[in-house]
Amino acid sequence: MTQLEIFRATVSHQPHSEFLFYANFTPELIKKIKLKYGVEKDEDIKNLFGMYNPVYVQPLYTGKEEQPDFSKYFKDIEKPEGAFINSLGVLEIPAKFYHFTGCISPLRNARTFKDIEEFPYLPQDNFEITGMKEKVEEAHKNGRVAVTWVVHMYENAWQVRGYEEFLMDMIERPEWCEYILDRFMERNLNIAKLAALAGVDVITTGDDVANQNTLMFSLPMWRRFMKERWAKVYSAAKSIKPDIQIWYHSDGNMAAIIPEMIEIGLTILNPLQPECLDLVKIKKDYGRYLVFDGTIGTQTTMPFGSPEDVKNVVRQRKKELGYDGALIISPTHILEPEVPLENIEAFILACKEQEV
Repeated sequence: MTQLEIFRATVSHQPHSEFLFYANFTPELIKKIKLKYGVEKDEDIKNLFGMYNPVYVQPLYTGKEEQPDFSKYFKDIEKPEGAFINSLGVLEIPAKFYHFTGCISPLRNARTFKDIEEFPYLPQDNFEITGMKEKVEEAHKNGRVAVTWVVHMYENAWQVRGYEEFLMDMIERPEWCEYILDRFMERNLNIAKLAALAGVDVITTGDDVANQNTLMFSLPMWRRFMKERWAKVYSAAKSIKPDIQIWYHSDGNMAAIIPEMIEIGLTILNPLQPECLDLVKIKKDYGRYLVFDGTIGTQTTMPFGSPEDVKNVVRQRKKELGYDGALIISPTHILEPEVPLENIEAFILACKEQEV
């Protein structure tokens, strides 16, 4: 079966013998893997190991390429070596720990609604479909899944405003939050529409809205600020292509929002951290609506288990969560350098074991 055929069986909840699987790796871990296996510098590790590797099909941006001048927002900041301003206008500071950076938000010092309005947000509508349909057709011809990354909403909003500032705004100045979120929502909406028109199989979305124990904010707050905006994005895509799959990512214990995410169109949930979620219960309660993508712990199994532990966990996931075929197996986060290569090998081997 091609990856596209397996994917279609997966989202149709049809039991099948092969599971899609993948992992993502930090740059340092990629170096270790390539060194051990003698991989060519530019060779794709996912293809090398037969991992699920969809084709990303993004709209063509037709606006000006120049990034706005965000420097005025950081005049009071002494920028260390290696710091840079990203496309959102956020100053990223090297954290000296793998791939992580610290964020300094451009609107952290905003004092008026005018400050919020005048910020140069990412363009909302300078996109077109040129070339997208052809890329989808080519992906399908090659037996691959076509995906469009729609981007975050809440995460982008708090990074621009400031984490604590945004949470306080939700209570004290909700119109500030709504304005920022709407700017990102409109962009996401336009990208999702073009993806659906192009015929992609999946739009990928996500916001980390939970910690290890519960949501970052109350459920009513999530409903007011997040739910309805994602609902608009999903509805717009599905109105064009009813069978488009909606993939959503949130780390942590986001169990409280699962039924309402299903209500607004969610079909594939990622990453389902086993350290803070009862995966079997969630499967029992919502499995008929959802494909699970993830489930292999990166706080436990992958870095600290033995190779046999890894194999046993993968086999257990197939049995308990993949009996209806609706499972894509992956670690719940990017794999860090401390993950033993033997555990990665065990993960791949167990994922490739065909069910009979």
